[in-house]
Amino acid sequence: MNETLHYAVGPEEAGERLDRFLARAAAESHAALSRTRLKALIEAGQIRVDGLVAQDPSRKLGPGAVVTLETPPLEDAPAAGEAIPLDIVYEDEWLVVVDKPAGLVTHPAPGHPNGTLVNALIQHCGATLSGIGGVKRPGIVHRLDKDTSGLLVVAKTDAAHQGLAALFADHGRTGSLLREYLALAWNGFSARSGVVDAAIGRHAHSRERMAVVNEDRGRHAVTHWRMEEALGAAALLRCRLETGRTHQIRVHLASIGHPLLGDSVYGGGFKTKASLVSAPAREALIALNRHALHAATLGFEHPITGEPLSFERPPPQDFLNLAKALRVNNGVKIQSAALPDH
Repeated sequence: MNETLHYAVGPEEAGERLDRFLARAAAESHAALSRTRLKALIEAGQIRVDGLVAQDPSRKLGPGAVVTLETPPLEDAPAAGEAIPLDIVYEDEWLVVVDKPAGLVTHPAPGHPNGTLVNALIQHCGATLSGIGGVKRPGIVHRLDKDTSGLLVVAKTDAAHQGLAALFADHGRTGSLLREYLALAWNGFSARSGVVDAAIGRHAHSRERMAVVNEDRGRHAVTHWRMEEALGAAALLRCRLETGRTHQIRVHLASIGHPLLGDSVYGGGFKTKASLVSAPAREALIALNRHALHAATLGFEHPITGEPLSFERPPPQDFLNLAKALRVNNGVKIQSAALPDH
């Protein structure tokens, strides 16, 4: 249904452009309206100033003017809702945090038009979706690869989407965002921790893959890694992202000679490494049937309430089974401080 909002122009706001005034007023009132949508509403004649239609976004406002905004009904999402089970970690009226299972695609795309996290969230959230860009759909601000499990936050309103997008664009350099992953990588490290600072771009010969490239050909990317546990031929790592590039951890670790276990895209040259682990560990690796990466930690300041939020989830059982088999193979046979042993 249509919603009518009224904003009065204060003395300190006199002379301000209509579009800028509305953007700030909408944000302060937590209205789910992006700047792009507000501009479209102005040009569509949905905005009135003192009762008269105002279609010029650059119009200057006088003190005491009343700006009235009529929002049209939200459009239904182009993707259909589907009854796909979700592990909801946290949810309020503005956002939802899920623990995504491996094998679930985040967003509909060519080759995956349905059966995605977005389809599941449309079904789960229903009428609580207040619209992203005028459409009833969840706002995806970051993605996890299909075969990566773990924590992912999704916006339910336009206001939350804008706030989360800003956090992820900054990626914790000056803001509150913290993202950490647990990874099983092939060992041989000469240090217990390190940083990979290398630009990432499309592979020169395979457009489906990413690669470390020169700065002028790619996007700046930084991954911090720390060894949590040596597991013989493998190692359990905790990786913290300073940027969020496609396949970043997988590409960066492979570039320094330590690709993820089970990564058929970036670890193809390391298949013989499997001969260095025990038969049970090889069986656990085959059973994993994907790269060993899990988004374990997600922390951020709530984009609407300002409340600090922090979430931690252990890896799924197939990841834990592989770690346990590697640990026994290494002769450790003790409870890991980094992972549960079950």
